[in-house]
Amino acid sequence: MAQTWHDLLFAHWPVDARLLRPLLPPQLHIDAFEGHAWLAVVPFRMTGVRLRGAPAVPGLSSFPELNVRTYVTCGAKPGVWFFSLDAGNSLAVAIARAWFHLPYFRARMSCRERNGGIEYASHRAHSGAASAALRARYRPVGPIFLPRPDTVEHFLTERYCLYALDGSGRLICVEIHHPPWPLQRAEAEFERNTMTEPLDIALAAQPLLHFARRQDVLVWPPGKIS
Repeated sequence: MAQTWHDLLFAHWPVDARLLRPLLPPQLHIDAFEGHAWLAVVPFRMTGVRLRGAPAVPGLSSFPELNVRTYVTCGAKPGVWFFSLDAGNSLAVAIARAWFHLPYFRARMSCRERNGGIEYASHRAHSGAASAALRARYRPVGPIFLPRPDTVEHFLTERYCLYALDGSGRLICVEIHHPPWPLQRAEAEFERNTMTEPLDIALAAQPLLHFARRQDVLVWPPGKIS
């Protein structure tokens, strides 16, 4: 697949790895930076979602998305583990659940630019799912920079695969590709953030905030891990 991500906020909180361990498959190891595991809430919007080489489908190719994620390794390969992915398109949620085996949820969402910043709102509306909501305002501050190796920014953003469990409980890997992240420092106000309440994890510390205006992404089909 091909897709483009816009107006993305990386909001990262350091957390105790012991809180995350019971929530992950035993095949995965928590990836830590300077002794901390990290939990991220990442709002953005998507456009141009399509099969690679095919045109975008009206009504399916553009919608807001919001994910909650942490960082793991399988063997020596670093990747991302998603605890939830909320999307403002019911058909896209159904396809992503069936094809990528990811915990997508339908949500009522809005994302708009106003006064130089982004106003973002999401309220989960998926039948039978735990309630989760986000209402925030965020904006970039400072110049664009590329994350350098051995920095926390590089550790948190430069990851090129995600892990999930298929319907039979086997671990799968989805490879992705994109240019290095064009990051900016960010500031944010969280009017409401209950996205980690279904995990029974409270986000108490001040988050580490980064903004990216645009990222073009390629996504490969899932592959099983032996």
